[in-house]
Amino acid sequence: MSTESTQVGGIRGMRRQQVATTSLIETGFLPGNDERMPLIVRPAVENVDLAEWCAANKEELNGYLDRYGAIVFKGFGLATASDFERTAAGVSPELFAEYGDLPHEPTAERIYYSTPYPADKMILFHNESSHLPKWPLRQFFFCVIATADRGETPLLDCRRVYEALDPELRKEFAEKGLMYVRNFSEGIDVPWQDFFGTTDKSEVERTCSEAGMGCEWTANGGLRISQVSPAVVIHPRTGEKLFFNQIQLHHVSCLDDETRTALRQLFAEEDMPRNVYFGDGTPIPDEVVSRIGDLYEELCAESPWEAGDMIVLDNMIVAHARRPYTGERKLLVAMAEMIEATQLAPVGN
Repeated sequence: MSTESTQVGGIRGMRRQQVATTSLIETGFLPGNDERMPLIVRPAVENVDLAEWCAANKEELNGYLDRYGAIVFKGFGLATASDFERTAAGVSPELFAEYGDLPHEPTAERIYYSTPYPADKMILFHNESSHLPKWPLRQFFFCVIATADRGETPLLDCRRVYEALDPELRKEFAEKGLMYVRNFSEGIDVPWQDFFGTTDKSEVERTCSEAGMGCEWTANGGLRISQVSPAVVIHPRTGEKLFFNQIQLHHVSCLDDETRTALRQLFAEEDMPRNVYFGDGTPIPDEVVSRIGDLYEELCAESPWEAGDMIVLDNMIVAHARRPYTGERKLLVAMAEMIEATQLAPVGN
């Protein structure tokens, strides 16, 4: 497909500049973020079928994701869950249909609603499922309804985070890894039956054992699972080192004061819905997590959602979050190309 130089018209939050284009798409960047993620892609002509373009240009698309980690598609006329599913499948045909943490969207087979979390709270930065034995390499978000008040999805380049961390701290994370602990408690988290897709406790125990996860039935009828996972990984396609984890989403110090106080009144430390430690079980100091959070905010990029926008992420290169919002907001989610921790090359010192 030929390339030429062209001018990009003014989409909201995207500056005019000389950009590379194929005959069907134009590319650009957010203001002040040239040559850094996310890459913004728009149609260069009318009536571009994005699903067909993605399916026909996989090498180009994967090259963009290897380089930038995140692509925002704008202006392609996507409107429904079916449009989203078809387009995501154009990128990665084998969309994952067995994700227990999110509710299914009823009009599509392999599409989920975004995380049901209070609108006035921020969902902190995380690489999807990085606390589990396998995770999606490709993650997709689609905006059906955009709120006028915040609700952005900040994106974070995990390569830049790795490079910016203090070398001694980076080494400690790489050597020790992380231990995630999750307690499934009624009314606090999704039921363990939904997460594991079974009501059979012996089946849960078998699944945990095969995945190398700790599994314990608690006195109050709940379930506690634990998983030792890496904090630093090597990307299977690019060979780059990444700060890849869910520290913010699990560390108790990252909860807002009201939520943290309420949970500590309800639960002992070992029964908290989620927590994370160094891989040897020692605590990660609050001040370390605070410094990491400051770094995340310094390095992240974001822009307002518009209805019809679709984001494609390399879930290992890019972590994501969600800003608080007011009003109605509807985002859908898809995942594909599952990676297992055992497939990764070991991280050297």
